[in-house]
Amino acid sequence: MSTSATLESRRTRSIWGAVTALGVIAGYAAVLLADPRHFYTDDTEAQYAPMWVMLGTELREGRFPALVPWEWMAGNYSLEEAGLYNPPQLLVHFLAPSMDNIALYATLVKLVFSIIAGIGVYRICLAYGAKAPWSALAGVAFPLSGWFLFFDQASWMTSHTATAWLVNAWASAVLYARGRGGPIPLFVFLYLTLTVQYAFPAVLAALVILSVAVGEYLHQRSANPSLRLLLAASCAALAALAANLPGILSSQVTWRGNAKIHNDPFLTVPWSESLNASLPSTTPAFTAWWGHVQPLPMVYIAWFLIPALAFIAWRAAADSIREYSGIAFFAVAVLMWTAGPGAIGPLRWPARVLPMLAVALLVLVCVLLSRHGSFASSRRRTLAAATLVGLLFIRSFSAAPQLVLRHLLAVAAVVAIGAAAVWLARNRGAAAACALGVAATFPIAFAQVQSAPTTPLSYNYPTNRSAMAAAFPDFDGRTLQLADRALLLPEDRKLSGAWGSLAIGNYAKHLGLEYVHGYTPIGHAAFAGLLCMAWDGSTCPDAYRRAFETEAITGRTIVDLMKVDRVVLHTAQYPGVRDQPAPSGWKWVDYPGHERYIRVLERVDGLRSTRDGMIADADGVLATSTANNTFGSAARVTSPEGGWVVLSRLNWPGHRITLNGRELPLKTVAKTFLAVDIPAGTSDAELVLSWRPPGWELSIAGASAGLAGIGLLHWTYQRRRHRDLEIARPAAGLPRDDDASERPLVGAS
Repeated sequence: MSTSATLESRRTRSIWGAVTALGVIAGYAAVLLADPRHFYTDDTEAQYAPMWVMLGTELREGRFPALVPWEWMAGNYSLEEAGLYNPPQLLVHFLAPSMDNIALYATLVKLVFSIIAGIGVYRICLAYGAKAPWSALAGVAFPLSGWFLFFDQASWMTSHTATAWLVNAWASAVLYARGRGGPIPLFVFLYLTLTVQYAFPAVLAALVILSVAVGEYLHQRSANPSLRLLLAASCAALAALAANLPGILSSQVTWRGNAKIHNDPFLTVPWSESLNASLPSTTPAFTAWWGHVQPLPMVYIAWFLIPALAFIAWRAAADSIREYSGIAFFAVAVLMWTAGPGAIGPLRWPARVLPMLAVALLVLVCVLLSRHGSFASSRRRTLAAATLVGLLFIRSFSAAPQLVLRHLLAVAAVVAIGAAAVWLARNRGAAAACALGVAATFPIAFAQVQSAPTTPLSYNYPTNRSAMAAAFPDFDGRTLQLADRALLLPEDRKLSGAWGSLAIGNYAKHLGLEYVHGYTPIGHAAFAGLLCMAWDGSTCPDAYRRAFETEAITGRTIVDLMKVDRVVLHTAQYPGVRDQPAPSGWKWVDYPGHERYIRVLERVDGLRSTRDGMIADADGVLATSTANNTFGSAARVTSPEGGWVVLSRLNWPGHRITLNGRELPLKTVAKTFLAVDIPAGTSDAELVLSWRPPGWELSIAGASAGLAGIGLLHWTYQRRRHRDLEIARPAAGLPRDDDASERPLVGAS
């Protein structure tokens, strides 16, 4: 039976939960007032948004786009950061083709995930016993923290979405371990975290679960809650195998195959930068894109975080340290990670974990303030807070002394807001102080974004897809572009400039065109080496020669084996190329209005990609294509004396080829193209090439085991909960469910 106090508590939590969501929305509005393109820059422009459009188009046409064969550089979406097994992400893909203003769509998508992240932090605080106002303060502050605001939300969408799910998984883990929630929410949020197809959140999720398990063992002094937690997390990991196993089993052919651990100063953050966490003007000192001193407040967390330490009753807090030790364990682990090593296999740039450090510290401080805050008038606490603010100033001034006035203004703002918050806490209560703390985050975010320099990482793509398509040449067939983004000047990066002719990154996906390259953090190492192609599709000057070079075994050119219909050359990279004769079988084609940026070669005999299916070359074999699609292609082959067939397919792991049902060993040409030997005496046999993500059988078994396991854990949770209720009913003076004699009859007076 719910008491009125419980109902009031639920009502209060709901109200402050709504405040958290509205606070995140208000924070977004403040950021957009400072920079309307803040949430549409860098990787969001070049990688994610156009990928959503392309994958959504594939889904709408009834194809599951785990592999897009014509996209040689980035087409294996079982490895890319595509979230193919993540239902909310699939919805993002599915809706994207209907959106013309892709910048607006990206901003709205990010707003939704930021609200989810803010609510998740709010839930963690509540799970550890914080009151709702303090929990809301942490929930609103986190999306406006430095790294998360300027990198994950602005650019790196997979980090953004994964963090949103992970913080909710953390909250559900604590609730499950403490018997205040079931295992299914934990399973769902962990599954969503692990299926964004990104390595960092997977490792961070393991750290979160381990930290909570150890912390709850110390708190409850029983191993059972932690063991149940670990079992539920294992079920989620098994269910998410399909999103992660292909990447592991395919790593040997990608750029990510290097499993070495090495140190690198780039984006490794010294622990002393923690002293910058509460000064909005901070410009931390560590190596990144801008040199040694960064012009963005990357390590900023919240204006109140460090000064608030002076208003915690530490002796009382020490007595209950076991209860929130899991937060401390995780914070220490992530803090150590931020300082290096610079790369652990595919995990590079330790600064990427700063958002989860921000979560841990915000939760820890707000829980301590809620449970052990002391705001009574005290000269000692006021002096301690002033000292902490002074340390913030000294550390920030040391990194960038030329910004001394800016730092002094930031100090004045922190002191003024802090003094007002303390006064409110003493005279109007904690809720009023927290409300002021929430409100103060908005002008700070506005000032930080407005004063930040224009990022050199921006591509400055157009925002409307219809305008992109109208300005771009109508290229049919399959296109290989040889270009270098580094040669584009700032004034070139506009629709009336390079973006009307060149497709860098995933730009061609907005246009529905078949370009060989795409933006990829994974990469196929051999193919990238063949054409010296980078992650954004840029190529070296030698790529033109290599593309038309004759492959030694087949005697065919690389573009013939790829079945390319068109080669687009960047005029800045090949300034005099139009004066040279076209390669044999090719011709120069003029596209009026685009000569400033591109020169175009097309085949004399028309499109090659639409002929002969997957067959790129054959020797001693008569091969006729009968089917050609993503997951299976087929041909009829005849070879009286034996021979071989080269396929216009990249040698991704997971391919299998059969001849009349009998499997044949696969080979490669130039370490890139799939090939197969056809035995002598073959007559009108069916040659079938199929592809499945490697490890798919194990992934299905894992998903089945994970679902069965979480079902069993939920059943045991319900039984345990029912038993506990039955024990509690007599103690509360209520009849047991099985005691019919004690139940009043319906309608009895």
